[in-house]
Amino acid sequence: MGRVNIGDFMFKKILLPTDGSALSKKAIRKGVAFAKSIGAKVVGFHAKPLANFVYHGESMAVVPGLLEAQQAEIDRAAQKFIAEIDKVARKEGVPCECLSVENNSPYEAIIGAAKNKGCDLIVMASHGRRGLAGLVLGSEANKVLTHSKIPVLVMR
Repeated sequence: MGRVNIGDFMFKKILLPTDGSALSKKAIRKGVAFAKSIGAKVVGFHAKPLANFVYHGESMAVVPGLLEAQQAEIDRAAQKFIAEIDKVARKEGVPCECLSVENNSPYEAIIGAAKNKGCDLIVMASHGRRGLAGLVLGSEANKVLTHSKIPVLVMR
């Protein structure tokens, strides 16, 4: 088999997941530029963690309004992250839709969003954790690579 170029594939809709990090922002810019070069659309995506109970001493306490405040902050951050994707796409003239969903398993949410939105490529960042940090923290990018049937382009 000869050499295969990524341009040999027809990608029409690209999922751009973000966690708001500098590496995600870099992957977004590159993903949007790639989409523009091939005439594809992009879908900006963020998996929002669920608000958690607060531990107070040795018991779990529900402080009135605290979970709601925590969820509101999570929602604000998600809106900020996906607005950044929309801004980059608009600046480059690339059609874009954005969404966020609640899910404490980002890799599952990313794969689910790609399937639900009909994406044929996922472009995402990898923090490149190695050693014990990589083992303990895991890698969402690695989990997406392992479980996705949709092609994944990982940026560093």
